[in-house]
Amino acid sequence: MSTPVKKKQIDPSTYGPWALVVGGSEGVGAEIALRLADAGVSSVLVARRSGPLEETAEAVRARGVECRVLSVDLTEPGAADGIAAACDGLDVGLVVLNAGANTYGAEFAESDMERVQQLIDLNITSPLAVIRNFAPALKARGRGGIVVMGSMAGYLGHADMSIYSAAKAFSRVFVEGLWLEMREHGVDVVEVILGVTRTPAMIRAGLDMDLPGMTVSEPADVADEVLASIGEGPVHVCGGEGNLKGVEFSSGVDRGRIVAGAHKRMKALRGEG
Repeated sequence: MSTPVKKKQIDPSTYGPWALVVGGSEGVGAEIALRLADAGVSSVLVARRSGPLEETAEAVRARGVECRVLSVDLTEPGAADGIAAACDGLDVGLVVLNAGANTYGAEFAESDMERVQQLIDLNITSPLAVIRNFAPALKARGRGGIVVMGSMAGYLGHADMSIYSAAKAFSRVFVEGLWLEMREHGVDVVEVILGVTRTPAMIRAGLDMDLPGMTVSEPADVADEVLASIGEGPVHVCGGEGNLKGVEFSSGVDRGRIVAGAHKRMKALRGEG
């Protein structure tokens, strides 16, 4: 089930005239770009897959704004500098980092460290580099925003995806500190925590979204909630009461009981019994 969310009109004078949406080719990122376009904000869309990227860019331009695209693998060296170059000369008022994902699942004792490093680069190294490139200009202009997409997975450890959940925990704590720093300069910072969302990526992962009691969000609703959460940092949990209760439970002190229960639930979500 999904929870109705409030909508907020984005002010182009604060969060425009340009926005950077990393992970903007499909799902939540694409929906965010479309809503920004409706508000008169042009976008630079960044993603790895060029086909969906171009399709979303055309839909954005059809709403009467400009759109640049950059196809890049965020795990490759120099990716963040390439993103900065694609935005050269633009007044970027909003940075949305929506590209983090669990690209590698394995027991850590049996893991391929090269793939582990790629997962860390995708979810930590590249986002940090992108933020570092754009934060000085946002700070100097005295307005704007930074949105980092997080995950409920970052509230507790998970078997076979311990690096991903740890990366998301790092992201949330980092954003809390960044929020403290940037609010002194008029820049809104928020980490938006997602639960199960019916994105193309999650569908491709084969998750059982019909599991009883599961809170499932739709990309369009999440996009509305993301944009409404700007200015409500440092952390906003998407998906309504169900996900809020999940985060509160996952933050408890009885860690053995909590992580074991979550492990059982995750196996069911993956269809593993």
